[in-house]
Amino acid sequence: MIRIIVIALFILINCFSVNSEEKILNDNNTEFNVFSGMFDFSDDGKRSSLIGIQHKNENLNRDTFFGNLSPITGAMITADNATYFYTGVQAHYKIGALNFTPSFTPGYYNEGDGKDLGHALEFKSELQLSLELPKDSQLGFSYNHLSNASLGDKNPGANSYMFNFFKKF
Repeated sequence: MIRIIVIALFILINCFSVNSEEKILNDNNTEFNVFSGMFDFSDDGKRSSLIGIQHKNENLNRDTFFGNLSPITGAMITADNATYFYTGVQAHYKIGALNFTPSFTPGYYNEGDGKDLGHALEFKSELQLSLELPKDSQLGFSYNHLSNASLGDKNPGANSYMFNFFKKF
């Protein structure tokens, strides 16, 4: 648990370590997503509540033929002390006030007292829908699947859903 707190603090400190000129130029370009939900809801024996945080710096966004792509980094922990630290890429599609955001993130998984997913390297595929709110914030819902792509001796996978709150700074 202490590892998660130290890593989260490190991420937060690095996200806000810009000088005042950069801060003025990059106003509202850092987005945090705080989420909570159910880890592996489809497995009666190993389902567990989860919480997490994700960071996106919009200065790193790129418009491509796949849409608007940006790097993301985050972490989550379950009530059974399973942890997942990840970094990857997400696409962003805006339809009026509605946002559709698929993402793919490889990361490090530690089962703690939770589900054994078969390998430390896991891949998270996620679909997210969110609604724009005033003051640079959003509410959303997301679904993801963790899998080790058969790198381990077993690959049970885990399906999760989360409720998300996004805020730009």
